[in-house]
Amino acid sequence: MRCSTYNLGLFLLFFASLGLFDCLAVRAEPFDLQAGNGRHWYRGNMHTHSLWSDGDDYLDNIALWYRENGYQFLVFTDHNVLADTERWIDVEKSKGGQNAFEKFKSQFPEHVQERTNAEDKLEVRLNTFQDVAGRLIIPDEFLLIQGEEISDEFEKAPIHICASNIQEVIPPMKGGSVAETIQNNFRAVNSQREKTGIPMIAHLNHPNFGYAITAEDMMLIRGEQFFEVYNGHPWVNNQGDHLHASCDRIWDILLTGRLGEYQLPALYGLATDDSHDHHELGDRKSNPGRGWVMVLAEELSVESLIDALEAGQFYASSGVALRRIAVTPQEYSVEVEPVDGEEYEIEFIGTREGYDWSNKPVVDEEGSEVRTTHHYSDDIGETLATVKGTEANYKFKGDELYVRARVTSSAKAENASFDDGPKRAWSQPVDLTKPQ
Repeated sequence: MRCSTYNLGLFLLFFASLGLFDCLAVRAEPFDLQAGNGRHWYRGNMHTHSLWSDGDDYLDNIALWYRENGYQFLVFTDHNVLADTERWIDVEKSKGGQNAFEKFKSQFPEHVQERTNAEDKLEVRLNTFQDVAGRLIIPDEFLLIQGEEISDEFEKAPIHICASNIQEVIPPMKGGSVAETIQNNFRAVNSQREKTGIPMIAHLNHPNFGYAITAEDMMLIRGEQFFEVYNGHPWVNNQGDHLHASCDRIWDILLTGRLGEYQLPALYGLATDDSHDHHELGDRKSNPGRGWVMVLAEELSVESLIDALEAGQFYASSGVALRRIAVTPQEYSVEVEPVDGEEYEIEFIGTREGYDWSNKPVVDEEGSEVRTTHHYSDDIGETLATVKGTEANYKFKGDELYVRARVTSSAKAENASFDDGPKRAWSQPVDLTKPQ
């Protein structure tokens, strides 16, 4: 039987004297996420593309931009490749063209290798990850991490998974369905981690890209802990539409199903850039600087960052900074790092016990079923409380499966995608289903 927090202040001593204190508290593990006592907030982007696949800039230029624009770590995640081989490209035919090449030469003149090919065309060698990391990493200040975007598909539905700190390229693993394809790729990353003993993590990218991945596809995946609740690419449909659920809505369906129906771990939400376009800015371009994670860790190392991510000691952001996130057995607290001229709305979101799990397929205007996340009741992902201001506390009622917080600013980012809403921050869900 669940024990209530009601009248906690009056009966605390009484219950403690009877040895019932452990049953008194809501089932949340306390934590206090704020800088201090040897911990620091580290800003990082975990989804980045370069000329090694379909980006338009050199690893060197990209890393320098992130280093000079307030980031402490960056993961390179080109499609189905690691930047660890000898590769030369035709400057004129490359996506970045002469513009990217001239910028590369001006910023790194001593590290440009060029030649003329048999057709008298200028070629340049792409520097490897190790080349760039050796020059641009600054201990305790800026870290580069090798990654890959494993880019798979099922029946033309794009299924992309970013793997951070992998050591060997992982080819698309394929599968007999969307869900099986997702599972096979996560299994491959986790197998490499177990085999090498090196910390690495994988996350599912932009589920609404091409509306390829539904909540039902993701629901039963094992070995998955992260997905992108926000992606800065203008064509990934974070907001959904009248037929397709937003990524925020998908998150609540997943949390309710995994925690309440299937006893699977919660999924954490990431924000990323998915940057491809590093020269021309615009709301139709996939520019850097739109989405990131803020990780609270003891040091700027791969091991420390991954430990903190896996423990949920981070938040995702598309522009809002948080000063503190704290959970006690009684409440969930959020404090914003305010910006002059901005106003904030803090929402606490969750699903309560006794929710209606019934769902039905979505149909279009002609009555045909759409392959998309099903329609679920309003019990799923209910707004439990809304507070205007820079600080808010939500007191647990005792019947929540989970609670998460979303902070929305009155302002929009300076270079937002046309698909973006206002600046936001997303804290991680607190699992309240664990028995005492």
